[in-house]
Amino acid sequence: MRRTCLTHFNQACCLLANNLACFGLGFWFLLLASSPVCAVPARTTDTPTDAAMIDVPELQTGFHFLYEQRFPDARQSFLNWEGHHPDDPFGHAAVAASYLFEEIYHQGVLTSDFFRDDRKFVHSIDVRPDPVRLKDFYAALDRTRATANARMSTNPNDPEALFSLTLASGMQADAFSLLENKQFESLKYIKEAESTAEKLLVQRPGAADAWLALGAAHYIIGCLPGPKRFVLGVRGVHGDRKLGMDELSRTASEGRYLKPYAKILLALAARREKKDQLARDLLHELNEEFPSSPLFAVEYARVIGHDVPTQVPR
Repeated sequence: MRRTCLTHFNQACCLLANNLACFGLGFWFLLLASSPVCAVPARTTDTPTDAAMIDVPELQTGFHFLYEQRFPDARQSFLNWEGHHPDDPFGHAAVAASYLFEEIYHQGVLTSDFFRDDRKFVHSIDVRPDPVRLKDFYAALDRTRATANARMSTNPNDPEALFSLTLASGMQADAFSLLENKQFESLKYIKEAESTAEKLLVQRPGAADAWLALGAAHYIIGCLPGPKRFVLGVRGVHGDRKLGMDELSRTASEGRYLKPYAKILLALAARREKKDQLARDLLHELNEEFPSSPLFAVEYARVIGHDVPTQVPR
């Protein structure tokens, strides 16, 4: 009996790691159900190097390119900013995100076809990542961690460092689980991301971008089959589809750099939940804001029943 339970738990862990990877940009797959978001914030002051906590035009431009799937342009914007701010870990994390998002995009994960197909959504996907892109991704993660840890050596509660480390751990969990079929190894990085995210939310509970991580985790766990949710629940891991969508909505309405990403995740979740009006509204907003995006154009055409104007590259 004990061996059977252990086998079921191990299978559930593998499935959880796979499914957490399916939201793309790994820092949004964090297992954060117990994060203390109601803690009293510490009084801190943003500095010019706190790029994740303020609006930086160069980085906003890069993320705009990213959401238009103009990956070389996005990456060049991030690399330019990174070169002028080598001590800010968020710039390095943005570079890493550009490689990861590009790979996930080309694998067709961020589509309603994927989200509405239970076989794809609940089970792992077969991905062969581009080796050069993966190498550059890990190099950017190394730079992120090095600069973040350097900042934390003088201020363990540095919000820029905590946010960047959360991104780095989450993205590595994503790459291991989604791209390299290393499900158990990915759980280590999910735990690391959870720890730094908890500290970040103590310092900055109003950091709306962090709610995307909470929402993605709650929603995807809530979508798992009942027996697997039970096994995870025994270990204190719980999901809630409605709560997850509510949390995604907070980033979709209040986020800084990740607001559009929250909108596409929320829209795809809405399609899965048969809330097509919500999906239409969100995809209309995305299509208006990013008219050059083939991804948003395709998904908006699908939800309003029009012919698909182009196909998302696979």
